[in-house]
Amino acid sequence: MTTSATKLSAYDKITIDAPASAVWARIRNFDALKDWLPPVAECPADKGNAPGSVRRIKLHGGGEVDETLLSHDEAGMQYSYSAADGGALPVTGYESTVRVRPQGQQALVEWRGEFYRADRGQNPAADKNDETATGAIQGIYKGGLAALKKLVEG
Repeated sequence: MTTSATKLSAYDKITIDAPASAVWARIRNFDALKDWLPPVAECPADKGNAPGSVRRIKLHGGGEVDETLLSHDEAGMQYSYSAADGGALPVTGYESTVRVRPQGQQALVEWRGEFYRADRGQNPAADKNDETATGAIQGIYKGGLAALKKLVEG
C-alpha cells in the first residue's frame, strides 16, 4: 500500500464591500485573529508584528496551536506565518499567507496555506486522509473570511 507525503494546499477568497485599507486595519495585527475568527478565544503575540513573533491561539471549547510570524508587509497588506506541529490543526508543516488587495472601492481578501496531513508517510485512518486535512483547513478559511466580511460590512 502506498502512502502519501504530498504537500497539500487550501485557498479561499472573499470580496468585502469596504476599502482595502479598512479591511487591512481589522486584520493587520498578528494578535487580532480573535477579533474576526470565531473559534479563537485568545491569541496573544509575544513580539507583535515583528517576524519571529509567536501567537498562542486558544480555541473556544479547548485546543491550542502556536503560530510564528514569518513576514509582515504593511505596504503590501499581507503577512505569512507557520504553525507548530502537534497543535489543534490536523496538519504538519503548515505555512499560510493572508493578504488584502484593493478592487476598486472593495477589498479582495485571500487566505492560502500549504501543509501535510498530520500522519504523512503512514497509512491514514479513514478520518485522517488528505481530503479530511484539506477540508479542515479550507473550513477555517471559509468560516473566517465569511465572519470577517460580516464584521466589516456590518
